[in-house]
Amino acid sequence: MKTLKAVAVAAIVVIALGVVAGIITWVVLSQRNPPLPPPELKPLDWWEHCALYQIYPRSFKDSDGDGIGDLQGIISELEHFKDAGVDAIWMSPIFESPMVDFGYDISNFYEIHYEYGTMEDFEELLAKAHGLGIRVLLDFVPNHASTESEYFIKSVAMEEGYEDYFIWADALPDPNNASNRLPPSNWVSQFGGSAWEWNEQRQQYYLHQFAIEQADFNFRNQAVRDEMFNIMEFWLDKGADGFRVDALPYLIEADPADHNGSYPDDPLSGLIQFEPHQLGYTIPLYTKDLIELYEIVYEWREFVDKYLKDNGGDTRVLFSEGYANVTMTMLYYGNEEGEIGAHFPFNFDFVTDLSAKSNARDFVYIILRWLTYMPYGGVANWVFGNHDNNRMPTRFRENMVDGLNALNMLLPGVAVTYQGEEIGMRDGYVSWEDTVDVEACNRGDPDTYHLYSRDPARTPYHWNDSMNAGFSTANRTWLPVAEDYPEINLAKQKASERSHFKVYQSLTAIRDSPTLSHGEYDIRALSDRTLYLVRYLRASDTLVLLFNVGERPDSVVLSRVPHLTLPATVYVSSIHSSRVNGDRIDGETLTLAAGEMVVLTAAPVS
Repeated sequence: MKTLKAVAVAAIVVIALGVVAGIITWVVLSQRNPPLPPPELKPLDWWEHCALYQIYPRSFKDSDGDGIGDLQGIISELEHFKDAGVDAIWMSPIFESPMVDFGYDISNFYEIHYEYGTMEDFEELLAKAHGLGIRVLLDFVPNHASTESEYFIKSVAMEEGYEDYFIWADALPDPNNASNRLPPSNWVSQFGGSAWEWNEQRQQYYLHQFAIEQADFNFRNQAVRDEMFNIMEFWLDKGADGFRVDALPYLIEADPADHNGSYPDDPLSGLIQFEPHQLGYTIPLYTKDLIELYEIVYEWREFVDKYLKDNGGDTRVLFSEGYANVTMTMLYYGNEEGEIGAHFPFNFDFVTDLSAKSNARDFVYIILRWLTYMPYGGVANWVFGNHDNNRMPTRFRENMVDGLNALNMLLPGVAVTYQGEEIGMRDGYVSWEDTVDVEACNRGDPDTYHLYSRDPARTPYHWNDSMNAGFSTANRTWLPVAEDYPEINLAKQKASERSHFKVYQSLTAIRDSPTLSHGEYDIRALSDRTLYLVRYLRASDTLVLLFNVGERPDSVVLSRVPHLTLPATVYVSSIHSSRVNGDRIDGETLTLAAGEMVVLTAAPVS
């Protein structure tokens, strides 16, 4: 027995000595390998992680009671952007225009449209915005000019230097009627009808890929390209921080020199539901996404970079608009030969490829597609709506507003907000009698106009529940105010304990976190309904977004979310969530209501 006791005691001593030795070894190793310090973070340029807000000036705020928004109206509400956490604004066109396409038909690229104010108003806006730390971008529309512009008038008259400023072509003979003339090709306008319009004075057709009153510039003419530099330089000299560049896919058309001196017909789509005058009847092989247009964008980038070098100050940016397939879109960033393009092309995938019918896997696929195709060193961006498409809550569902805004703010890169998304504005109803959109009027009729109209996404901003939602004191506004403004308006949401606007503020506030500006990402679908987005960075809080995009509740297992250690804390949640800011989450599963999102903060990754 004594022998057994001795053996037991000896064993205990050996174990104890082993434990002590282990502790000593751990202490020594930990001293040799102390915890890693926080990572060194590369300073970002102002635009690389900004919250960018699109203003549609005509509908933002009316200062003079004429029913039309204006620059002084924007000036009066600049604090809204500071309050919302916005870093930069870009305004749809404010230049002199007959307003056929509400500013996208520019008659004078160097003047402010009189309904919006004066050059002095613009200079005041710049000064006050910059004083608040808010950058100001302008909408640059290089593809076309108004037929009331001096450029076009001089081109019609064949004045020296302007003869080929636009795309002109002779009529084709009609083989069935010698007295009749035919357009140079079968090209169809984006607004319906032939893309060619006869000019009686010049006795030729001119090209207009949009409205008849919007004549396409000839970018094979160096004088036109030089004038675009002049226009950009003028507004940069005024103090603009850069440009959003409109309608780039249509900048260049087929060169007649490559087609026996004529403009080739686009191939037919074969879709029997379309007639020859309707968009969709042809495939725009010769009128859209031609490779030569990217060289022009690269020239513009070279120009703004040289402007910065010559004038100093902060980076002036180019953000390009182009609805194209992912391969052609990525070329706006630059090419494999090292030519650099726009600072980024707008990412419209949430607009064109996702809807209320999309499931969580669709969302993840569309997000990863952009991040996969984006070139090394590129900056991503996320767009959920604009002035050309139905508003975000209308395309998706109203209970998804906070989740969509959370995705926008937590994904890497630039978060783009269209006017009203911060308060969950929905499309307004605009009758046929009140419709003013040229696309709806050209392509539709009283029974079909709503299929094409962009007016519902352009109705005035809801400031409060007073007359005209606080937008204007006019008896009649240029578009009717949406009927839901008493329930959905900024003042009410500021006063409410929980609101879309307060969620939006929380989301922009957390963008200052190094986790979001510099961290890694992981995104997957946990089910058909719920996705997770994890943002993580060593020595900085981990942020986890859980978002049920479905129409039914969904329970998810939290252990399946990588880098999430429990307990975690609710940072912000959807306004219809049962969870509130500060709630502790430590259970194995979490059940999310339809459309619900929750943003959690958790311990840093090691």
